[in-house]
Amino acid sequence: MSDTPFAKRISVEQIEEGCELAPKFDEHGLIAAVATDAKSGDVLMLGYMNAEALARTIETGEAHYWSRSRKILWHKGATSGLVQKIVELRIDDDQDAVWLKVKVAGSGASCHVGYMSCFYRSIPTGDKPTPEIKLEFQEKSKTFDPDEVYGDAPNPTKL
Repeated sequence: MSDTPFAKRISVEQIEEGCELAPKFDEHGLIAAVATDAKSGDVLMLGYMNAEALARTIETGEAHYWSRSRKILWHKGATSGLVQKIVELRIDDDQDAVWLKVKVAGSGASCHVGYMSCFYRSIPTGDKPTPEIKLEFQEKSKTFDPDEVYGDAPNPTKL
């Protein structure tokens, strides 16, 4: 008996055209999860879910992820209060990535650095060779102060 509510992957037809949820987790047991703001459509973050995180997300209606750096299940917003409430949850055609449309509690931010989105910088592109690539900040100010929000909590990432 499986400890997840997911169907066994049987055929391409089942995966691409069927109604059974049969996610394909990678060799590390993870599936990519893109979170966007349900109202604006802005990309907030890219995270990863293992089977337990995906099952808890479905069960609770709040985003849960697997922290690759800390190797723990992570309920988004448990420390910061910036909980991601699921408005809609989608899976792609071959069921190896999920898209979460979310409403974020509090300031609406999802980045542990304090910005609204984890994608707060852009990379310049074009045909002009550059000796050193300089990232450009698209968000000019932080939405919250990470030191105030997280205090002594462990840093969600590590180098």
